[in-house]
Amino acid sequence: MIFSNLLIRWYLQNKRNLPWRNTTNSYPIWLSEIMLQQTRVAQGIPYFLSFTTAFPTVFDLAAASEEQVLKLWQGLGYYSRARNLHKTAQYIANDLNGIFPDNYKDLLKLKGIGEYTAAAIASFSHNEVVPVVDGNVFRVLSRYFDIETDIVQAFAKKEFAALAFELMPKDNPAIFNQAIMEFGALQCVPKSPNCGICIFNESCAALQKNKVDQLPVKSKKLKVRNRYFNYLVVADEMGNTIIQKRMGKGIWHNLYEFPLMETDKEEDFDCITGQIQHNFFKDNIIISVLEYNEKSIIHKLSHQHLHIKFWKVKIEGTIENGIDAETLRTFPFPIVIHNFIEKELN
Repeated sequence: MIFSNLLIRWYLQNKRNLPWRNTTNSYPIWLSEIMLQQTRVAQGIPYFLSFTTAFPTVFDLAAASEEQVLKLWQGLGYYSRARNLHKTAQYIANDLNGIFPDNYKDLLKLKGIGEYTAAAIASFSHNEVVPVVDGNVFRVLSRYFDIETDIVQAFAKKEFAALAFELMPKDNPAIFNQAIMEFGALQCVPKSPNCGICIFNESCAALQKNKVDQLPVKSKKLKVRNRYFNYLVVADEMGNTIIQKRMGKGIWHNLYEFPLMETDKEEDFDCITGQIQHNFFKDNIIISVLEYNEKSIIHKLSHQHLHIKFWKVKIEGTIENGIDAETLRTFPFPIVIHNFIEKELN
């Protein structure tokens, strides 16, 4: 088909040289696909290289502790990806003798692998005839064919997958999948694409109808929740502090943080110090409470905006199970806390 031929020709001339592209080995392809979920390629590359250096095989990743994996993942966000990555590595190493499933259906059974990731691995590793459907594919196909289906709707993925399957050359599905995603990432970008140089500018329906900026159709996301975090950075007479592991469901599961006081809104100094006196460190006399940051740090997640303040709490005596600054740096933290530690706790 003309569309596929033009697309693949463009890809062969314009594709980026990415470290996971020159292999059909499922392990690095799987690593890269998990890392690139909700992550830009430029951000993902150094993490991919760090992981493949630290864990050259799935057996090495399986043998690592969860804390080692989370520490190396620190800064990539969506930490459930790292936990699932680790569990899947252990399953593949211990139960499957280090051999990844070689087909879409069985890949889909692995923890942390959804339809897109299973299709990508099956296609890129084993050339299985299965289409990948991600944001790039939605965008390219909706614009080229003027498809107004709301991509948030559950049935949209099936509709676009069927179209991609129809367009895909059955003798080389891997290159088609790579090509359409690359085209969406580099040429048919979300905002202000350069349609003047596009290989499809004479056949793209959205361009002919002046609808490029209207497609794909995507209904509005749910309202973002604002949360107010006050982290208590304790310092005893030895200069030691304390941290805790986030055990509950929700963000940052199994990462570490300072003692947390969450409030319903941004509270003033008197309110915070009063609550610290009444609810924390009852076994020690509090010498002073100071703000590290007068203005809240706003840390934006996909569905939450965290308004974060760090408070320096100096106490008399020593803290039970306190840790020094050097030990502190060995634990995996959310990136916003990691950055604070690097900047303020020297």
